[in-house]
Amino acid sequence: MTAGARIEHLVTSGTFSLDGGTWDVDNNVWIVGDDHEVVVIDAAHDADAIAEAVGDRRLTAIVCTHAHNDHIDAAPALAGRTGAPIWLHPDDLPLWKQTHPERAPDGELADGQVLTVAGVELTVLHTPGHAPGAVCLYAPDLAALFSGDTLFAGGPGATGRSYSDFPTIVGSIRDRLLTLPGDTVVHTGHGGTTTIATEAPHLQEWLDRGF
Repeated sequence: MTAGARIEHLVTSGTFSLDGGTWDVDNNVWIVGDDHEVVVIDAAHDADAIAEAVGDRRLTAIVCTHAHNDHIDAAPALAGRTGAPIWLHPDDLPLWKQTHPERAPDGELADGQVLTVAGVELTVLHTPGHAPGAVCLYAPDLAALFSGDTLFAGGPGATGRSYSDFPTIVGSIRDRLLTLPGDTVVHTGHGGTTTIATEAPHLQEWLDRGF
């Protein structure tokens, strides 16, 4: 791992809209890299603020954990300013097109794909449930998981709206996330961080109910 590789955190505010409703939300934007190059995970709401946080470093990719509008609304503007490609799992293209019908992502994320920045490997884990193309990014060198809206402090992400399914998200967390080391820090799409070990009992409660 490159010395100085680190995780930076920015909170941006805006709205989430789906199925005819709109809600005010605060989103976590994660920047991973060093003094020379970074990736942005979930370009939410405010391209100017994210660009300022990136500064004069090379932005190698804008990675979308899923395509709900609050996680991707600033992605094209940030890409336009920096030249960085936007990466999204193709199963979330129907959601993407609701927000950006005229601008497609630049690349497709795939389960098991490895993105490298500043010597740090980020492995793509396809974790459907909150959205069909939802992914998490696992960085073992940083003992970090970037979970988007798949896993929060307190349990699974919401599944009450279109394109989501509760048994699917529980299965994704059980099979793809709870197998990670317990001390892995979970950097979520909204709210505070947690760890895999902290969340394991919450998931077990759902599994005990038959999911």
